[in-house]
Amino acid sequence: MGPGAAYFVSAGIATGGGVTSIAWWLATRRSAARDIVARAEEQARLLRTQAERDGENLRKEAILEAREKSHELLAKSERQTRDRQQEIIGLEQALADKTRALADRIAASDSLERDLRARDAALADLQKRTEAAALRSEQLLADRQRELQRVAGLTAEEARELLLKQIEADARRDAANLVKRLEAEARESAAQRAQQIITDAIQRSAAEHAIETTVSVVDLPSDDMKGRIIGREGRNIRALETATGVELIVDDTPGAIILSSFDPFRREVARQTIERLIADGRIHPARIEEVVEKVKGEMEESVRREGEAAAFELGLYDLHPDILKLMGRLKFRTSYGQNVLNHSREVAFLAGIMSKELGLNSHVATRAAFLHDIGKAIDRDLQGTHLELGLDFLRKHGESEPVLQAVAAHHMDIDWPSLEAMIVQAADAISAARPGARRDILESYVKRLEKLENIADSFQGVSKAFALQAGREIRIVVESDRVSDEETVWLSKDIARRIENELEYPGQIKVTVIRETRAVEFAR
Repeated sequence: MGPGAAYFVSAGIATGGGVTSIAWWLATRRSAARDIVARAEEQARLLRTQAERDGENLRKEAILEAREKSHELLAKSERQTRDRQQEIIGLEQALADKTRALADRIAASDSLERDLRARDAALADLQKRTEAAALRSEQLLADRQRELQRVAGLTAEEARELLLKQIEADARRDAANLVKRLEAEARESAAQRAQQIITDAIQRSAAEHAIETTVSVVDLPSDDMKGRIIGREGRNIRALETATGVELIVDDTPGAIILSSFDPFRREVARQTIERLIADGRIHPARIEEVVEKVKGEMEESVRREGEAAAFELGLYDLHPDILKLMGRLKFRTSYGQNVLNHSREVAFLAGIMSKELGLNSHVATRAAFLHDIGKAIDRDLQGTHLELGLDFLRKHGESEPVLQAVAAHHMDIDWPSLEAMIVQAADAISAARPGARRDILESYVKRLEKLENIADSFQGVSKAFALQAGREIRIVVESDRVSDEETVWLSKDIARRIENELEYPGQIKVTVIRETRAVEFAR
């Protein structure tokens, strides 16, 4: 056999082996596929069995849940039915009660209607009898009038006019007597009430300050200090007087020098300056000017604190800081020797007490009384009266209109706009007129009293005139045979007008005219 034949034999053997291998592989794959299909069918059968079992369980659970829900709905329906039955029973009971009440009211209404019908019948009968009686009375009155006209010779109109005139005259006389009695009672009670209120206010104020002088005294540790204060050729004392505006009086008074000035603020600055210079020991013009400026600065702060303290004492907590500063400066201002800050505090206290007693606005009265003289803190620096300056200042700093009106009327420059304004004016007069409050020169005081009595003596019918209570009252005794009771009223008014025109005085003067009749006989 040749090589070619051998090749083909080998190739055939190899091909036959490959086919056998493929056949075996296919047989093996079919067996594996059958096993897989069998297992899949078994799993499907198991899953179908499990699904049927789960579906049966779910069906049973759904049936149980539906049964429970139906039981709950049935119980709830039964409860609602019972509640509705109870509500219906209550409504039926209320309806029965209202029905009984309505029946009772209908019965009462029927009874009342029967009573009203009976009363209407009785009233109709009474009206008939009244009309008959009125006709008889009119007939009798007409007969009486005709009889009176026949006897008196007057017609009915004339008699009516005569009767009306008589009634009018009697009514006027009774009314005049009543008015006179009421006026007398009102004056008496008002005077008593006013005296009580004013007395109580004065007693509760208990002011202790008196008039102030225009000089201050500075105590010295030794008389040698006088020479140091005067300085070489008087340069120190000139520097002090120039810086403070105060006159220094260095005389033979042992251990003291006198400061004289009409301005208490300047005197206080000078006093504190000298005391500090004495304590420091360095006294020369430059040091004097330095200490004066320092004291002035401290005094400005001091006056502000004084104003705050006075306002706090009176319960005025909302005043503007600039107002408090000016009020503090009034501590170093006097009016007829009376300290203006103390006067303002006293007037505010009196006004507050009196306004509370009368049921008025005590806050307005106290505030206006405290601020009524604020213009005196700036009237030396600006042109105008202290009233005008004070009103402008208060208006710029937001004070209310009632307070401004009360301040404007405290000297009676305008008519009293309110009762609080009258209280402020009265309190101001009380504080200024009390004994010891203000200084009055003895000679002018005596002359004023003499002129006051001479004015009263100059009128016709005046028997005696006496000036009382430091010239605050003039009491006049008239001759009863020359002056009647009615003329005493006009005489008091004429004397008061004459005093107002011819005299200058603080406050007011009371004019009292007395007329009395005396019958004298002797038993022998």
